Amino acid sequence: MIDFSWYIQLACLQNAGLFKFVFKSTDKLKKLTIDFYKRKNVTLIARELLGKIITTNFEDGITSARIVETEAYAGVRDKASHAWMGKRTARNEPMYAQGGKAYVYICYGIHQMFNIVTNVSEIPHAILIRAAEPLKGIDIMLDRTRKKTGDKTITSGPGNVAKALGIFKIHSDGSLVGNTIYIASDGYVLEETQIGSSKRIGVDYAGTDALLPYRFYIKGNKYVSGKPVV
Repeated sequence: MIDFSWYIQLACLQNAGLFKFVFKSTDKLKKLTIDFYKRKNVTLIARELLGKIITTNFEDGITSARIVETEAYAGVRDKASHAWMGKRTARNEPMYAQGGKAYVYICYGIHQMFNIVTNVSEIPHAILIRAAEPLKGIDIMLDRTRKKTGDKTITSGPGNVAKALGIFKIHSDGSLVGNTIYIASDGYVLEETQIGSSKRIGVDYAGTDALLPYRFYIKGNKYVSGKPVV
């Protein structure tokens, strides 16, 4: 049985004008629907993903983490995108699916890079999850990453995020509205002043598109993968 005595006491204080308190339950997550991902504005979605929770449900357990850093990639018109000028390969084919799918690729032959596909079919927009804050199943994350303590590196940087959450290339093209990997909201709300933006990291090859302010992060969060860049 859940003990609500602490809440009743606070409510009494609040009614007496001695304590200002707003109760918000975080016990239940509201899974994002397919309509969230099907929207056209990839940078808007990348911003709105900040604060949302990624949950993975695999054989070794359930893990979850709050998204604190994202990067948007705007498809065929974006030189930093894998779909620049309509490039289409077996690797990036999931980018051309309807929004709400996972796109996972391997970087440097080692790192699994977890992306969220957005927009409608044949419009290859995607958002890279660069960093997240661990919430649930941290012991499982430590086992997956072979770390003894949960310092910031456990989910700081896109390769670390995927590794801690157990996401691999085999999950590419998988649904994000099912029960295996999904994104949800617990009502966490960010003020505009808490959101930072900058150019993306590691895409200098993209020329002028490398300067686009398509990276978004929660200011001051220790899990953000790098110092703010201009």
